[in-house]
Order: sequence, then structure tokens, then C-alpha cells
Amino acid sequence: MDAYLMSAVDGIAYGLLLAIAAAGLTVSFGAGGVLNLAHGTLIALGGYVAAAISTGTWASLAAAVALATVAGAAGGGVLAAATARLRGRRGHLDQALLTLGIALIGADLLTIAFGPDVLRPQLPTALDGTATVAGHRYPVDRLAVLGIAVLIAAAGYVVLHHTRAGRLVWATVDDRAMVAGIGVNPAVVDATVLVAAGALAGVAGALTTPILGVGPGTAETTLLLSLVIVVCGGLGSVPGAVIAAVGVGVVQTVGVIAVPALAPYLLIAAMAVVLLARVSPLQGEVGS
Repeated sequence: MDAYLMSAVDGIAYGLLLAIAAAGLTVSFGAGGVLNLAHGTLIALGGYVAAAISTGTWASLAAAVALATVAGAAGGGVLAAATARLRGRRGHLDQALLTLGIALIGADLLTIAFGPDVLRPQLPTALDGTATVAGHRYPVDRLAVLGIAVLIAAAGYVVLHHTRAGRLVWATVDDRAMVAGIGVNPAVVDATVLVAAGALAGVAGALTTPILGVGPGTAETTLLLSLVIVVCGGLGSVPGAVIAAVGVGVVQTVGVIAVPALAPYLLIAAMAVVLLARVSPLQGEVGS
């Protein structure tokens, strides 16, 4: 039982890390209306920037997170410009093909720029240790990232559901003509959402790289997991994404112990159950 309990705790921790990674995708798809298959590449971009800049001091770590966020936001701006003519005129398939092409090119450019090795940023010595949690030793750096993940999820929920900017975003999703009628350009709202989603992807890369690392394959892996989380958690639902991410983390970590032979397939099986059920307890109406 202790092994299962610790696996569940690790699954929750891993799930919260995935929640950071999926936050930008659920915002760009649910609120921005863009199926952004370059999301994983933006996360990898943030991770590479953090690994290149953080040298073990608090100042370099702060600079790494800030610049990774800026890099992700810039990538979101590029995607906003690239998809501007498609939004409202073409379907999600066209968006998917365009952003997939950008993702493939971007991933190759990152590998050329930073090399084929898995990289991790150097952390301050204060984060390079363990703390006792419920009688077990746990890495301090992971605890710090988990705390930040909770703060990001809470901030995203407040901004999207309890601020004027959030209400404007949901109004644009529901009725673009009405938003244009009150003097707000819906295209500007869309672009702002994609820039914000890119910033979330950049900071996700910076925060998860010390634990998961970044290298060739990071973009594809994070995109796949993010898509699963968005499908299970609901479009634009930050709380749903967090709950779904924790579920994904627990399924993966506990599954390795419970049924090791089937562990690689449990995640897809769980998503299939949600899709076949049609109505998920985690899923709510967009904007609710």
C-alpha cells in the first residue's frame, strides 16, 4: 500500500506539472478558437531558453523564467499572425495543418540551435535538496514548482472568469459581431489570447524543465499529453484542465506499478472512455 500511496502522490505532483503545460493549450483552443499544434514547440522553446540562461543563481533563474515567458509570448504572436486569416473563415483542420507545419519546423530549429542532448537548467543550491512530506522525503525543487502550478491555475481561473478582460474573451467566443458592435476588434482579442497562451507555454517550459528536462521529442510528448488533458478537462476550463492533468498523472504513475504490461496504453484508454461517455463530470460549458 505504501508503494501505491507514494505512486499516487507522485502522480498528483506530475499531474500538476502537466497542468502548467496544458494551460496554454486550453486557453488558446477554448478561448482563442485556435487548434494550436505548435503548443508543444513553444513549451520546448521556453525550456531551452531556461536551460541556456539559468546558471545556478537566483538572478539567473529569475531571468530564465522571465525570458522564457517572453519567448513563448513572442511565439504566440507569430502564431496569431500566421492564423489570423484562418480564424472565422476556415475550419480547425486548416489551423491544425498550419500550426503542425510550424511545430515541425520549430522543433527542428531548436534541435539545431541547442543540440540533441537532454538539457536541464542549473538551480540555486537552496532548491537542490529534499524536504519531509507525510513521512517521506521529497525534492524541494518539485515542491516549489508544484506551488507555482497551483498559483498559475488560480490566477488563470480568476482572470478568465472574474475580470472584465476575461468576460470580453468569452463574449468574443460567443458573439464576435456583438463585440465588434461595442467598438472592440475581435481579431485583437484573439491575438491577445494567443500571446497569453504562448506566455503560459513559455513559463511552463521554464518550470518543468528542471524536473523533466528538455530535448528532441519534448515538443511532441508535451503536445500529446496536453491534448489528452484538454479533451478530458474541457475547452477553456482551467479547473477542468488541472483535475484532468492530475488524473493523467495518477493513471501513468500508478499504472506502472499496478499493470506494468498495460501501462503504456492506460492513458489512451482513459481518454477513450471519456470520449465514448460523451459527457464528462469534469467538462463544463465554455465560459461557465
